[in-house]
Amino acid sequence: MTQSTDTGEPGPEDRKIITLARSARARNGVPEGAAVRDETGRTYVAGTVALPSLELSALRTAVAMAVASGATSLEAAAVVSESDAVPEADRAAVADLGGSGTPVHLAGPDGALRATLPA
Repeated sequence: MTQSTDTGEPGPEDRKIITLARSARARNGVPEGAAVRDETGRTYVAGTVALPSLELSALRTAVAMAVASGATSLEAAAVVSESDAVPEADRAAVADLGGSGTPVHLAGPDGALRATLPA
């Protein structure tokens, strides 16, 4: 379940994954950072993967890390990017594990929330 306040702003647990995603982006110098929170509250953080033989968005990488670690569901996801949209394929990966109603928070590089979308 998402942790939003009455004002529509993300609650503390969702702010945490936005901060983690922002940190991954900055630390690794990649176009995107992402974080997801599973059904137990564990978080998985990733950046964009851009290798000659493998390209993954930060969000799909974070979802893959959650699956590889045994997560069976997601509560929320966050992406920090210059982009104004979360690609459909990224949202589909979140929906595959968390369901179509899982919130996906999109924030800018400054951490300011731009949108919250359903997976």
